[in-house]
Amino acid sequence: MSSSSLANLPVRLRRSVLSVPAINPRALAKVPDLDCDVVIFDLEDSVAPEKKGEARENLRRFFADVSDLHGKECVIRINGHDTGFAADDMAAVIACRPDAVLLPKVDGPQDVEQVADLLAEADAPEHLRIWAMMETPLGVLNAAAIARTGRTDGARLDCLVVGLNDLRKATGVPAEPGRTFLVPWLMQVVLAARAFGLDVIDSVSNDFRDIAAFEAECRQGRSMGFDGKMLIHPAQIAPANWNFGPSAEEIADAQAIVEVFADPAAAGLNVVNSGGRMIERLHLEQARRLLTKVRTIQDGKGNSA
Repeated sequence: MSSSSLANLPVRLRRSVLSVPAINPRALAKVPDLDCDVVIFDLEDSVAPEKKGEARENLRRFFADVSDLHGKECVIRINGHDTGFAADDMAAVIACRPDAVLLPKVDGPQDVEQVADLLAEADAPEHLRIWAMMETPLGVLNAAAIARTGRTDGARLDCLVVGLNDLRKATGVPAEPGRTFLVPWLMQVVLAARAFGLDVIDSVSNDFRDIAAFEAECRQGRSMGFDGKMLIHPAQIAPANWNFGPSAEEIADAQAIVEVFADPAAAGLNVVNSGGRMIERLHLEQARRLLTKVRTIQDGKGNSA
């Protein structure tokens, strides 16, 4: 995807993506007051089979009763189509109308296209998007083909989310500090997302009590190009927001780039020499997007189109 196409995509804050079990009413009640950018209401792994129906009803009540989530993006994670629960889950999604539906264990483009067709048949609003969990060996191998579906006619795919627990289980790679042998797969998903203009979210860190280890993963994920991190506990929200948020240096640099191109002398130029540094217009687009995120953070809102 070209930089000009990227400039037309909505600017979203997805630094902190908290998973909340839909079966837990107490956890749901706390959601409006949390400072995360995104909430994933989970109907899948955190809900026992015999509790799926109750969890769906919890979500229907939650979306009917809660009117102000302070700008948080709301995502519902459904069960896979081979579980027997997906049809009822999708009915709940269409009734609740969150910002997105998160598909588990996506193996290929057909998994995304099938749900996109269901949403179209149900006349779901265009703003109800699709996110895809990249947590199977086949899914990682097909990452580019999956991401490409986000740029096709009628596409709804906006974001890829890495799920390392299932990927570790399927491959036998142990959970070790530094994620050394997982990095190539993580980078493959990042590259696929960026090739087609999607956001991409790093996997959970399982020990929410070890904030130092969590922050180390955040810094690593940020360096690899992830937009944010999936979380399992509210204690992880502030560190994720800090580590995936723009630094003071990045903000100052973005402001300087905008100022350079605002100079009438730069009119019509694609490349500008600023103090011995060559700055291209693609840097201007990146700078504007970063500053939009900064304004969104300062306004205390989760997202900005």
